[in-house]
Amino acid sequence: MRPESFLYTEDHEWASLSDGVASVGITDYAGSELGDVVYVDLPEVGKTVIKGETMFTVESVKAVSDIYAPLSGEITEINQALKDKPELVNEDPFKGAWMVKIKVSDQGQATSLMGEGAYSELVATLVK
Repeated sequence: MRPESFLYTEDHEWASLSDGVASVGITDYAGSELGDVVYVDLPEVGKTVIKGETMFTVESVKAVSDIYAPLSGEITEINQALKDKPELVNEDPFKGAWMVKIKVSDQGQATSLMGEGAYSELVATLVK
Protein backbone atom coordinates (compact mmCIF):
# COMPACT_ATOMS: atom_id res chain seq x y z
CA MET A 1 0.00 0.00 0.00
CA ARG A 2 1.33 3.43 -0.94
CA PRO A 3 1.74 5.94 1.88
CA GLU A 4 -0.86 8.69 1.58
CA SER A 5 1.49 11.35 2.95
CA PHE A 6 4.08 10.78 0.22
CA LEU A 7 4.27 12.73 -3.04
CA TYR A 8 4.73 11.04 -6.41
CA THR A 9 6.07 11.81 -9.88
CA GLU A 10 4.81 10.64 -13.27
CA ASP A 11 8.11 8.77 -13.56
CA HIS A 12 7.23 6.70 -10.45
CA GLU A 13 9.56 8.25 -7.87
CA TRP A 14 8.21 9.08 -4.43
CA ALA A 15 9.25 11.79 -2.00
CA SER A 16 8.54 12.13 1.70
CA LEU A 17 9.21 15.64 2.99
CA SER A 18 10.24 16.43 6.57
CA ASP A 19 11.90 19.66 7.75
CA GLY A 20 13.10 20.61 4.27
CA VAL A 21 14.59 17.18 3.52
CA ALA A 22 13.03 14.75 1.06
CA SER A 23 13.56 11.03 1.36
CA VAL A 24 13.29 9.64 -2.18
CA GLY A 25 12.73 6.21 -3.69
CA ILE A 26 10.79 4.49 -6.43
CA THR A 27 7.26 3.19 -6.12
CA ASP A 28 5.98 -0.35 -5.90
CA TYR A 29 4.70 0.02 -9.46
CA ALA A 30 8.16 1.01 -10.73
CA GLY A 31 9.72 -1.94 -8.91
CA SER A 32 7.24 -4.39 -10.37
CA GLU A 33 7.81 -3.02 -13.88
CA LEU A 34 11.59 -3.25 -13.48
CA GLY A 35 11.56 -6.80 -12.18
CA ASP A 36 14.22 -7.97 -9.76
CA VAL A 37 16.57 -5.08 -8.96
CA VAL A 38 20.19 -6.27 -8.92
CA TYR A 39 22.14 -2.99 -8.57
CA VAL A 40 21.52 0.60 -7.49
CA ASP A 41 24.15 3.07 -8.73
CA LEU A 42 23.74 5.62 -5.94
CA PRO A 43 25.18 9.13 -6.38
CA GLU A 44 27.73 10.83 -4.15
CA VAL A 45 26.65 12.76 -1.08
CA GLY A 46 26.96 16.46 -1.85
CA LYS A 47 25.78 16.14 -5.46
CA THR A 48 23.35 18.87 -6.55
CA VAL A 49 20.29 17.55 -8.37
CA ILE A 50 17.76 19.41 -10.51
CA LYS A 51 14.07 18.48 -10.51
CA GLY A 52 13.29 16.24 -13.47
CA GLU A 53 16.92 15.41 -14.29
CA THR A 54 18.57 12.01 -13.87
CA MET A 55 20.12 11.46 -10.41
CA PHE A 56 21.37 7.89 -10.85
CA THR A 57 20.40 4.51 -12.32
CA VAL A 58 18.88 1.27 -11.12
CA GLU A 59 19.72 -2.01 -12.83
CA SER A 60 17.27 -4.88 -12.92
CA VAL A 61 17.16 -8.22 -14.67
CA LYS A 62 15.17 -6.46 -17.43
CA ALA A 63 16.88 -3.09 -17.93
CA VAL A 64 18.88 -0.16 -16.60
CA SER A 65 16.54 2.70 -15.66
CA ASP A 66 17.17 6.34 -14.85
CA ILE A 67 15.91 7.68 -11.53
CA TYR A 68 14.89 11.32 -11.76
CA ALA A 69 15.03 13.98 -9.06
CA PRO A 70 11.50 14.74 -7.85
CA LEU A 71 12.80 17.99 -6.31
CA SER A 72 15.92 20.14 -6.68
CA GLY A 73 18.53 20.28 -3.96
CA GLU A 74 21.63 18.65 -2.52
CA ILE A 75 21.96 14.97 -1.73
CA THR A 76 22.75 14.73 1.96
CA GLU A 77 22.54 10.97 2.49
CA ILE A 78 22.37 7.73 0.52
CA ASN A 79 20.93 4.40 1.62
CA GLN A 80 24.07 2.28 2.03
CA ALA A 81 21.94 -0.84 2.62
CA LEU A 82 21.02 -0.88 -1.07
CA LYS A 83 24.63 -1.55 -2.04
CA ASP A 84 24.49 -4.98 -0.41
CA LYS A 85 20.74 -5.60 -0.70
CA PRO A 86 19.38 -3.99 -3.89
CA GLU A 87 16.43 -6.38 -3.68
CA LEU A 88 15.00 -4.11 -0.95
CA VAL A 89 13.72 -1.96 -3.82
CA ASN A 90 11.31 -4.76 -4.68
CA GLU A 91 10.67 -5.97 -1.13
CA ASP A 92 10.15 -2.71 0.78
CA PRO A 93 9.94 0.25 -1.65
CA PHE A 94 8.44 2.77 0.76
CA LYS A 95 10.49 2.21 3.89
CA GLY A 96 13.66 0.14 3.73
CA ALA A 97 14.45 1.06 0.12
CA TRP A 98 14.56 4.84 0.30
CA MET A 99 17.45 5.72 -1.98
CA VAL A 100 18.62 9.25 -1.25
CA LYS A 101 17.81 12.18 0.98
CA ILE A 102 17.76 15.61 -0.62
CA LYS A 103 18.02 18.95 1.19
CA VAL A 104 15.37 20.66 -0.91
CA SER A 105 16.32 24.06 -2.35
CA ASP A 106 12.78 25.07 -3.38
CA GLN A 107 9.98 23.48 -1.41
CA GLY A 108 7.46 25.16 -3.70
CA GLN A 109 8.35 22.52 -6.31
CA ALA A 110 6.45 19.99 -4.21
CA THR A 111 3.16 21.47 -5.44
CA SER A 112 3.84 19.96 -8.88
CA LEU A 113 3.98 16.43 -7.47
CA MET A 114 0.97 14.14 -7.14
CA GLY A 115 -0.72 12.98 -3.99
CA GLU A 116 -1.43 9.27 -3.48
CA GLY A 117 -4.91 9.47 -5.03
CA ALA A 118 -3.74 11.10 -8.26
CA TYR A 119 -0.80 8.70 -8.50
CA SER A 120 -3.07 5.68 -8.01
CA GLU A 121 -5.28 6.98 -10.82
CA LEU A 122 -2.21 7.30 -13.07
CA VAL A 123 -1.14 3.73 -12.31
CA ALA A 124 -4.67 2.48 -12.96
CA THR A 125 -4.49 3.89 -16.50
CA LEU A 126 -1.19 2.07 -17.07
CA VAL A 127 -2.29 -1.39 -15.94
CA LYS A 128 -5.44 -1.64 -18.04
